[in-house]
Amino acid sequence: MAIVTVGTQGQPLRGTLRKRDRMEMLQDSYLQAVAAAAGCTMAKPNPDDGIDWELTHSSESHTVDCQINLKVQLKSTWTSAPNPPRGSVSVKLKNKRLEQLAHTPVMVHRILVAMIVPEDVAKWVEATHDYFALRHCAYWRVVYGVTPTGVQETSVSVPTGNIFDDVALCGIMERIGQGGAP
Repeated sequence: MAIVTVGTQGQPLRGTLRKRDRMEMLQDSYLQAVAAAAGCTMAKPNPDDGIDWELTHSSESHTVDCQINLKVQLKSTWTSAPNPPRGSVSVKLKNKRLEQLAHTPVMVHRILVAMIVPEDVAKWVEATHDYFALRHCAYWRVVYGVTPTGVQETSVSVPTGNIFDDVALCGIMERIGQGGAP
């Protein structure tokens, strides 16, 4: 039997960590779960130079190298509902970061992964005996050639047709491994 500590309002007593820091931890966890299922290793640049993670996928089926790398920039938002009706989610990137992600040509490909989370932290995760769920979903896109439009930051649209899961990541790595783009 689990013992649940509750605060004065009958809710779990959550810590005072800033919401943005919590969102970063959640999106890192999402990426780690997807990378594990896809068979990738992960490395976090230190210091963060504008890329959150670098993933490596090893396979003898790759033709350009047996180990393929991919740089990933993560963003999250609660301002979009799950599966937005307009077919995309919008996230803001600082112009300098966007210019770095959009730069071509590249030696190591880069993608942007945008995660929609519920505004209420209590709705982020759910666990039962059968599953552990993170809410809501993450989507990916390549931003090569996108130019900043804002003064200091730019809204970037990420199509919700590009769900970022292990199957998508395997496909991205396979295309790169054959000498193509993500």
